[in-house]
Amino acid sequence: MKAIDTNILVRFLVKDDSKQADLVYRLFSKARETGEKLFVPSCVVLELIWVLGSVYKASREKILNALESLLYLPELEFENRAAIQTFVRIAKQKAVDLSDVLIGSVAKEKGCESVITFDKKAAARTEMFELLS
Repeated sequence: MKAIDTNILVRFLVKDDSKQADLVYRLFSKARETGEKLFVPSCVVLELIWVLGSVYKASREKILNALESLLYLPELEFENRAAIQTFVRIAKQKAVDLSDVLIGSVAKEKGCESVITFDKKAAARTEMFELLS
């Protein structure tokens, strides 16, 4: 199995470089045809959220819809898939920072009771965080 970097997913979603986007489509098609899985680390998902929001000014809704659509691609094997699915569901329901929701979702999936933080907003908006005071 090979892993993919954030820029691969960005090209796939944004298509701002047609040559690179075409290479990604061919990579994904080949993987689908051969049954190969392409590994997507959780840190790539976190970086993707940041890039889409900060660089491409994508709305929260577009970012969540893009992630949700990526989860359906059979050629992609996500680290912490269940946590990312939970993240998308919670993020669509609560106005919490996307990176905080992802951190909390992965922590919960790994059996953590909460994430200890100094972030008062995160602690006030979701039970996934516990304020250290």
